Amino acid sequence: MVQAIQLILALSFLVLIHELGHFTFARIFKVRVEKFYLFFNPWISIVRFKKFDGKWHVKFFAKNEDEEWAKYPDNTEWGIGWLPFGGYCAIGGMVDETHKTEDLSAEPQPWEFRSKPAWQRLLIILGGILVNFIGALVIFIMLLWQWGQDTLPLRNIDSGFYYSELMLNEGFEQQDKILFINGEEPEDLSEVVKWLIIEGKKDVTVQRGADTLTLTMSDDLGTRYLAQQNEFDKTEREKKRADGTYTKRHFQLLSYWIPCVVDTVFPDNAAAFAGMQKGDSIVSINGVATPCNELMSQELLKHACDSITIAYYRDGELCSASAFLGDRGTLGVAMHMDFRFEHQDYTFLQSIPAGIQYGWNILVVYVKQFRLVFTKEGAQSVGGFGAIGSMFPSRWSWAAFWEMTAFLSIILAFMNFLPIPALDGGYILFLLVEMITRRKPSDKFLEIANEVGFWLLLALLIFANGNDILKLFF
Repeated sequence: MVQAIQLILALSFLVLIHELGHFTFARIFKVRVEKFYLFFNPWISIVRFKKFDGKWHVKFFAKNEDEEWAKYPDNTEWGIGWLPFGGYCAIGGMVDETHKTEDLSAEPQPWEFRSKPAWQRLLIILGGILVNFIGALVIFIMLLWQWGQDTLPLRNIDSGFYYSELMLNEGFEQQDKILFINGEEPEDLSEVVKWLIIEGKKDVTVQRGADTLTLTMSDDLGTRYLAQQNEFDKTEREKKRADGTYTKRHFQLLSYWIPCVVDTVFPDNAAAFAGMQKGDSIVSINGVATPCNELMSQELLKHACDSITIAYYRDGELCSASAFLGDRGTLGVAMHMDFRFEHQDYTFLQSIPAGIQYGWNILVVYVKQFRLVFTKEGAQSVGGFGAIGSMFPSRWSWAAFWEMTAFLSIILAFMNFLPIPALDGGYILFLLVEMITRRKPSDKFLEIANEVGFWLLLALLIFANGNDILKLFF
């Protein structure tokens, strides 16, 4: 429920500021905006209001047609629809989902979109994209100013990494320390994944004990990573359907090597009932060696809803204890992590360039990884509203909410920039062609292009959300 609320709030906010971008530029160039709605409103609206005769008029759950309100076309009608899939800004004289060619007057009027110069029309269309992107940068600036930034540089990781089987097949060994990738030093773990999977960098220099060596990654590492991720998610879903032991884990290319030294024992959990204490060093589960937290977690999941024997050292003495695991297959402990996190605070002036750089880096990474969507493995990873909602944390956090909202705002800006009819990018493409050729596409052509684009977008929407639905059952 918390994730659903965050998703609805974030998307509503982003749609609102996107349409306000179009509205603002339209009004700057004196183009009439007939309606401005959050959510769609076929037949009726939840609420709609309009100012005329010197005062605001409001109607709830009323039909959209209103002869009295139609007498004042210069004033914008504002409202909230009942179909929560976006929103719209009905700009006068513009052929889009709100207007057909037959709805337009025979001759262009001065207040219509189609009567304005191409550069003004271009700015009106770009308004939504610009506001989404600038809005994301503003959010990142405020986040850095308010909370600062925590990082865990690779140079502060002394114990090395735990590598997935995919990485082991590339020549890595457990606890290898990554020094360089293509001769550059990655800042943190996320940059390692970005460089290897998204940017396709190949040469990884690692420290293995006292030796330093270079490993060369396979050309298809990115697609195999997506395939492994899809298979992992499928296994987790099957496990949930079989016995309810779903832990919302995600496939990780590599993670920190965390020794199994207990830092915290949570009450009313398996470890507490077994009498475990802070400082205990777990060495095996049912006789299977567990030198790191990831290996221990994997072994525990195999024995969900079952009894286990834990071997551990306490004050140098080897001990053992029996415990019964719940359906999540966890002990209820937190491991000691001897990591040296680095925190940086920002003044308001410092946060401006830092926030802009942060947002720009996210856009660059997203654009680069977009190519993976056109692979078989990438298409299987595409998700709809369910997948987006799962990206939000299950517990409310303002910092996490605004960071995810800013991330989605950048995605919305990029997706709208794609040259697909019915999206802003389609209009931008046609306007650029018009500005180059000095020939304006006919209103009928724009109507047909919009219809094609609409059905294409509808197909993509069904495909993405269909993936979410299929993942619930298969």
